[in-house]
Order: sequence, then structure tokens, then C-alpha cells
Amino acid sequence: MSLRKFITNKTTAALAVLITVFANTSVFAQDAAGAAAAPKVDMGEVYKSVIFYILVFLAVCLFIAIIGKAIKVYELSREAQGKPVGINWNRVHASLFALFLVIGLYGVYWEYTVHGSMLLPDAASEHGKKIDEMFNLTLIITTIVFVVTHILLFGFSYIYKYSAKRKAYYYPHNNTIEKIWTIVPALVLTVLVLMGFLTWRSIFFKVEDPNNKPLQIEVTSEQFKWSIRYPGADGIVGNKNYKLTTATNPLGIDFKDINSRDDEMADEMVLPVGKPVKLILTSKDVIHSFYMPHFRVQLNTVPGMRTMFEFTPTKTTAEMQQETNDPNFKYLFLCAKICGSGHYNMQKVVRVVSEAEYKTWIAEQKTYLNDDLRKQFNLPVAPAAVKSVADSATKDSVAVKTNQMALNK
Repeated sequence: MSLRKFITNKTTAALAVLITVFANTSVFAQDAAGAAAAPKVDMGEVYKSVIFYILVFLAVCLFIAIIGKAIKVYELSREAQGKPVGINWNRVHASLFALFLVIGLYGVYWEYTVHGSMLLPDAASEHGKKIDEMFNLTLIITTIVFVVTHILLFGFSYIYKYSAKRKAYYYPHNNTIEKIWTIVPALVLTVLVLMGFLTWRSIFFKVEDPNNKPLQIEVTSEQFKWSIRYPGADGIVGNKNYKLTTATNPLGIDFKDINSRDDEMADEMVLPVGKPVKLILTSKDVIHSFYMPHFRVQLNTVPGMRTMFEFTPTKTTAEMQQETNDPNFKYLFLCAKICGSGHYNMQKVVRVVSEAEYKTWIAEQKTYLNDDLRKQFNLPVAPAAVKSVADSATKDSVAVKTNQMALNK
């Protein structure tokens, strides 16, 4: 078979395919017009089916393949007739590179202007400012590297597209370039790693100020809620033991530890502004993740062990409401690890207030220790009013010894 006859057959086949497509399209259009007056048919769940989208994808691929074959027939026919190439694909590909470079750079600009404000809320803790500085520096450096390298990559592909009039120059190696792109990234990464290390040390290895000891708060996670325990007047959160967990003692608090007897429970977390806070995190069931976005705090809560994090809030809730111009603004802490079906609802309100407001609020909270727990741990059910936590602990200790002596007799 001659090339001309082959081209003619291919052309005829392509035209036949196109005619068939247009004919079917017109038939479908007529059917649609006829069905316009008919009542609408409920398609049910067809558009939610995976098979539907697979068929759409295959139809698009078939359409692209038909167009490609038609273009190939066009090129072969021009070649058989001795005419110059109709489509310069090298120029097409180079233009596409240039187009994608422009679109990509606009995408970077769009991300900064549209999504930039959605990255992180304003930091409301001392260490949060340091973390934000590290984040911004890393983002600036990586953005510069991204833009420069992509301009070089796509620009090189456009400028040096293939041309029969030009021969490529063989350039296998350059020591200077190798040194530059090895030493410069090494120096930049060294600076970033050192900044991260020093910031991490400043957060986790603080020297405790004896005149400004942190407020201890224990947070216990479970599916799907948080339990918040504050220390009493002694300022120490008491011990707990999972073996002591019962219906009346769901947190497994060990009341043999005198520090546990004045601990208080709260439905929300209230923090005094400017006061260091030491979080003691535990879990009753699975691993959760304690997350306070405004305070740049995130730490796993692990069953069977304690994890701790210390931070200092710097802005009250009222101040953030003014800064954000949102009277309904609230600090929150959430679970940042998918822990089950109720994960989405696992959150609590955090209020940052003045020292005076905090003292008023904490005085209204109730102790975890109740009459049922006193009976369980052989403590006096109705102790007399006491002046201090130390007096309360002493009276409870004396009562325990008296009861034990009575049992021994």
C-alpha cells in the first residue's frame, strides 16, 4: 500500500469518526429537545456513584485520543504532500512551559494574599512570638528559593527549546556551581536548625523563678471530652493512679496523697494573664493531641504517662476581642489527633483574665473530693471548717490514724 493511499484511508477514517460523533451529538440534542416537555426523571444517586465519574473520565480520554489521531493524520498528509510541518511542537511545548510559569507565579501570589491570613492566628504567648519568627523566616527563604528555581527551570526550557539551526553545547561539570549549591543550602539549613534548637531549649528547659512559680493545671483526655483539674491553695496537683478509677472516682485520684484533697474541677480553663502555666497532660484511653493554636501549644496526651508543657499567656480574652474586632472571640483548646467519631466535638473554652478575676473565679470552684470519696478513702465525711489547706491535711491525717486505731482495737 502506497503512503498516499494510507494517508487517504486514515483521513477518511478520521472524518468518519468525526461525522459519527457530530451525528450522535445532534441525535442527543433532538432527544433532549423532545424530552424538555416531558416530566423530569429522577436520576437518583447516579451522580454520587464512582462508576459515573470513571465513565466521564474515560469519555474525556477518548475525546482527547480522537483529537490526537486527527492531528496526526493532518501532519502525515502534509508530510506526504511535501509541505512544511504544520505544527511546531517544540514551540508549543516551550510556550506551555512559559504559560505554566506565569500561572504558577500567580498561584504563589494568590496563596499569600488569600490564604496567607489563614495560616496561624496572632500569637498570645511569650514563646509563640519566637515560633512565629522561625516560621516566617523559613517561609520567606523557601519562597525565594521556590520562585528563583522555577523561573530558571521554566525559563531555561523556553529559551533553549530545540532548534535545528542550533546545536546543544556539552557542559558536563562545573566545580564553582557545585560549591555554590552545596555550601549555600548547608549554611542556610545550619542557621535554621540552630534557631530551632535554641528556641526549643528556651521553651522546654526554663529555669523556674521561685518568686513566680507556674500555675499547675492537669488536663485528662478521653473519648470524647476533657477533664480539667486545678490545684488547691497548696498549688500542687495531687497524684493519681489508674487502678483507683471507679464510678465515683473517674480520674483515679489518689487521696492518700494530701496534695490531692483540695484539688478542684473546672468546666473551662481560666488563666491569669502574665502568669506561667504548667500543663500536665494525661489520657484515659487512646492517644489524643492537646492543641491551643493561639498559644502555640500542641502536645500528645498518652495513656500511662504524663506529658508537660509550660507557657505564659500575654493577651487576655478581652484584649483579643478588641484586636480582632470580634466580641464573640474565644480561645479554645482542641484535640488535633483523629481519635474517633466524636473527635470533631472535643474542645473546651479557654479564658485569659486578670489576676484579680482569676482569684475570684478559682474561689468559686468545687473540690473533686466529695463525701462518697471520703468514705471510700476512710476520710472524715464532714470535716470542720479550717483556716488553711495545711490544717485540712493535718485533720484528715489525724482522722485516718484515729480510724485505724479503732479498727485495730
